[in-house]
Amino acid sequence: MDVGLRQLVIDAWSWLNYKPVMAEAGRQGNRAFPELAKTWVPPQELRRLAAYKVLASYDNNQAGQLAAAGGDEAALERRELGDAANLVDTALGYLLGSEQKVAVEGAEHADEATPTPGAAEAAAVQQRLRSWADKELLTLRVQQAERAAVLLGDSVMVLAWNPEKQRPTLRVYDPGFFFPQWDDGADDDFPSRVHLAWELPADDEAGIKARVRRVTYELGPISDGEEEGASGTRTYPWESGRTSNVTCYLTDAEWRLEDLKSGETLDRLPMSKASFRVAADGTELNRLDLMLDFVPVVHIANTIPDGGEHWGRSVLARVLQALDELAATDSDGSAASATTGTPIIGLAGARLPVDRVTGRPQELEVRAGAVWQLGETGRMDALDTSPQLAELRARVDHLLERIAANSRVTAAGLGTLDATEVPSGYALKLALGPLDALIGMMRLAREHKYRLLFKMVQRLYQAGRAEGWTAGETLPARLAWAPHTPTDRGAVLEEVVTAYGAGVLSLETAVAMLLEAGYPIRDASQEVERIRAKAQQEAEARMAEAAARHRRDEDEEDLDGDAGPGVGEERNLMKRESEREPVVSGR
Repeated sequence: MDVGLRQLVIDAWSWLNYKPVMAEAGRQGNRAFPELAKTWVPPQELRRLAAYKVLASYDNNQAGQLAAAGGDEAALERRELGDAANLVDTALGYLLGSEQKVAVEGAEHADEATPTPGAAEAAAVQQRLRSWADKELLTLRVQQAERAAVLLGDSVMVLAWNPEKQRPTLRVYDPGFFFPQWDDGADDDFPSRVHLAWELPADDEAGIKARVRRVTYELGPISDGEEEGASGTRTYPWESGRTSNVTCYLTDAEWRLEDLKSGETLDRLPMSKASFRVAADGTELNRLDLMLDFVPVVHIANTIPDGGEHWGRSVLARVLQALDELAATDSDGSAASATTGTPIIGLAGARLPVDRVTGRPQELEVRAGAVWQLGETGRMDALDTSPQLAELRARVDHLLERIAANSRVTAAGLGTLDATEVPSGYALKLALGPLDALIGMMRLAREHKYRLLFKMVQRLYQAGRAEGWTAGETLPARLAWAPHTPTDRGAVLEEVVTAYGAGVLSLETAVAMLLEAGYPIRDASQEVERIRAKAQQEAEARMAEAAARHRRDEDEEDLDGDAGPGVGEERNLMKRESEREPVVSGR
């Protein structure tokens, strides 16, 4: 007998293999993922897109509806109370901290008495980047991108130069629209070709049919514009003295779905049937030369990808089955609470009322004030389900603890830890240890990507010849995160005062430590400048006071010399008497 085994798939989304809907992704007639059956969707991307939809359903309390669309009709009765969204928002809050700032290496030394070489330039670039961040609402964009990354595992940010605003613009895209094209065998950290594609619905009233839009960024040889296929060279402002023959081309086009045939996937769409979009200045967006030697697209992964992989993992990945168990237990608890509040009652020997129309006994209702007539041998028994309800509630607490532990957000991080169970602050720090490791890993996965983002911003300013941005090497900048957990500010202050007073810490380092501890310091360099200005004012005041005291003493000596002997001793005696502590009256 031939026994067929299900195919075992191990990839970046293997933790979703227990879901029956994952095996049906891309199948024609599938109600769970009808959009994945489109002809333009690449087959190798089906599992990733299906995983995004499954995770989004948990975030919106629709996991039961998705399971029902896959054939499990009983899943519609599942109670989902926002536990998945709470876990995502909690992890996001710890990741972001209280604030994020753009920091350029070396800018903190610009206000020192002897600034290091390049510190003034770094401070100027930092100020311009922070101004750009304020105009582009960077804090909002980061939160948009990071929530998608924490929930789905991936997020995408795209930069573009805006001639009217004279600055780069930043937009966040759904990772389901992101289709990077990796060259086989290429040892590159970044793809040389990237598609952003999504489907546009039909508009029957306007007579517009369903379309697919594809925005493509592609690195290729520079065309000299005279002969097709001929290549030229160019010197970019950030690499003065070095020529390059590579540039980035932008293509923005649409195709009607009815014009696409089987096999014409995203990377094989027929250009003869494309309808190209037009820029605001009337330029057709068909291989438009962006005058850049990089693709202005930044992909953010929530975790550090495994070797050979490019995609991150959701914070829900390893606890998804526990969330299913929690939803099922909540549903059972709801049913048990119904029978506990309105119990099932058995009557024996009761005289039931009769319906005058049908002549049949009427059903009794359990309600307050109801009176039932029982015979001499009558008896009433109530089914007590409260022990089962208590057990279900205990199981809910157990599942929440399991979810907190396995997600590494911890019970202390989720706020479910009883404060009376923590004997000391050190014990709380140990309880938050897994959370510290989780946030450290997540921030490490993003460190290079935000450095890359700010490098692109600087180069877009240089390519756009914006005022104040001269040609030259791009300065390294990063996104500085605030502490994710509360710190003992009093202990940090005492440490800073002691170390700075002993001369083992510079003023810049001391202020940076206070800033990281959560003190309301908006700008470290400005705070250092204010502290030094105040110290200089106090020193000048002390010097002026000492000079005035010295002059007064000299004047008194001159007077003593003019008044003759004995007068000086008398004046000193009167001065000492006036400095004595006054005697309390009546003593």
